[in-house]
Amino acid sequence: MQVLDSSAFIHEYHTDEQTASIPDVQAELEGEHAFRFDAMEGAGMHIHIPAEGAVETIGRAATETGDADVLSETDVRLLATSFELDATLVTDDYAMQNVAEHLGVSVKVIARDGIEEQRNWRFQCAGCGREFDEKHDRCPICGSDLTRKNPA
Repeated sequence: MQVLDSSAFIHEYHTDEQTASIPDVQAELEGEHAFRFDAMEGAGMHIHIPAEGAVETIGRAATETGDADVLSETDVRLLATSFELDATLVTDDYAMQNVAEHLGVSVKVIARDGIEEQRNWRFQCAGCGREFDEKHDRCPICGSDLTRKNPA
């Protein structure tokens, strides 16, 4: 089974496998892309609402990888659906790919290259330059903003 992100409908992705998506994706789509979602639903695409436990698992994993602040609620729910259904996530979103890789969820990309490696982001203070493994609202040392930094 494949779980489809908005990009699958935008890029007119086709597959012979069973598909699933979530209501939040439909809400993001407009025009012909929304009609494509409706057509696929009419053709048998499964509409899934993930359990809260799966959503919480994704939230924890996104915090561990440092992607929590860049994932939307729709992204988290799509990841939870893929995790719950043991399905392949179809997306071009790099943060979603990173969290999926962290959890062992398979990913198929459509219009862009996929990620080359899984990353556990670090956070660097814009003021004092200190680095942290976890995201804070502000630097606990000097109070400046933190930015996400590639760990490599």
